[in-house]
Amino acid sequence: MGVKQGRLYVAVALLLALAGCAGGIGGSTPPDTYGLSPAPAVSGQRASNRQILISEPNALKALDNERIVIRPSPSSIQYLADSQWSDRLPNIVQDKLVQAFENSGRVGGVGRPGDGLAIDFNIITSIRAFEIKADAGEQAVVEISAKVLNDRNGVVAATRIFSASSPVSGSGNAAYVRALDRAFESVVSDLVTWTLSRI
Repeated sequence: MGVKQGRLYVAVALLLALAGCAGGIGGSTPPDTYGLSPAPAVSGQRASNRQILISEPNALKALDNERIVIRPSPSSIQYLADSQWSDRLPNIVQDKLVQAFENSGRVGGVGRPGDGLAIDFNIITSIRAFEIKADAGEQAVVEISAKVLNDRNGVVAATRIFSASSPVSGSGNAAYVRALDRAFESVVSDLVTWTLSRI
């Protein structure tokens, strides 16, 4: 390699390094990342001889991601600026439901697909709403439908829609998340108690 060619390679390498540093300094600030509170302690009928499966909830594409939904009108969707969930929302909801059933101590076993349990019932859920409604005051709204499927015969034993709302108190993105957290906790508590009475 000639001296001139070697100097050219060194110059290019320095330029690339400087560009990388500039990108790191002047790059956009990463969004604030939020999770949901630990699953609430829920009591209900004891079903210690039952093992249940918590499938990942179904959700439309608008909810099947890490973004936090704001609904300025019934027909429009936006996302909370500079904020995101710590994982895809269906994953978070599934994880919290598993925790809630485990924390209840009322079932013989609870798991996710692939855990290898001998399942009695499959709890199938769908996230219908998980959003801040801004068109009539700021309210967090969470709505989840649930089916209790008998895994032995494929018959749906029960179905119900669970919904809760909570006003946004305070300002800033964290206030929106706290309101969603409160509404979700109420839905989880009702859903687990109801399920335990149906299995």
